[in-house]
Amino acid sequence: MSRKPKVIAVVGPTASGKTSLSIELAKRFNGEVVSADSRQVYRGMDLGTGKVTKEEMAGIPHHLLDITDPMTVYTGADFVRDAAAALLGIQKRSCLPIVTGGTFFYLDLLRGKLQSAPVEPNETFRASIADLSDATLLEMLYEKDPVRAATIDSENRRRLIRALEIVEALGTVPPYTPAESPYEWLTVGIDIPREKLHHNIKIRLHERIDAGMIEEVQKLHASGVTYERMDALGLEYRYIAKYLQGEVTGDEMIELLETKIRQFAKRQLTWLKRDQEIDWYAPEDREAIFRRVENFLSDVT
Repeated sequence: MSRKPKVIAVVGPTASGKTSLSIELAKRFNGEVVSADSRQVYRGMDLGTGKVTKEEMAGIPHHLLDITDPMTVYTGADFVRDAAAALLGIQKRSCLPIVTGGTFFYLDLLRGKLQSAPVEPNETFRASIADLSDATLLEMLYEKDPVRAATIDSENRRRLIRALEIVEALGTVPPYTPAESPYEWLTVGIDIPREKLHHNIKIRLHERIDAGMIEEVQKLHASGVTYERMDALGLEYRYIAKYLQGEVTGDEMIELLETKIRQFAKRQLTWLKRDQEIDWYAPEDREAIFRRVENFLSDVT
């Protein structure tokens, strides 16, 4: 019987229903939710990141939302530090931590499955590749680290450069050396059919645009968030910024976003499917999920 404190993680591709499931679990098992999302940490980035609303929280405490400014670069190491503090606080309140979000790299860092590379920014190296296209950077990464290249956001220039910077500094891709977590983890995956997922992506995109996602980006820009910075803040901010700068039409922006989000969801699944410790469930099979969590919490195998 494990004596480690227990943590639930809820994973799945974007628009699969992670938020609603995590809140249901928190209600049922006296839990609090910790966001593992690299963009929801930023204030003012709500619709574009799918951030849970106060109404959706239904009184469940949520952690690591709105904790920094969008012009600040928040790293995986920052997340591990802040999430570890959140887990400890939840544990002290005798509640169940439930970690959910779409940045699975963050989650793997927290679970001890990955470690951040100890590489400082190298401005000289960055300047040497600054004029290369995103496609060329991706080709370089495929040569050096095909696994990382297969899962990276191929249009996120900042991440491409950072990945190449790590390879340049260490001479080779560092092997992943898992560390033992101080917690016992149960990871629940939402196994949603592709057709349903694509439908959800389309509906959610249009709902967020109607709710004011374009106006949200305009407000961020007016507050000092540069268009260059928005390019590194994810698909919604990247393509709405292009629209606001006149690079694409409104219809082109929506079409591009829907396609790119579907591609992003596919990359998320590529990352997740390699993890043999995830217990996968259909999104509607709530009772099976609840039983699995009950057994986990009572040490029943």
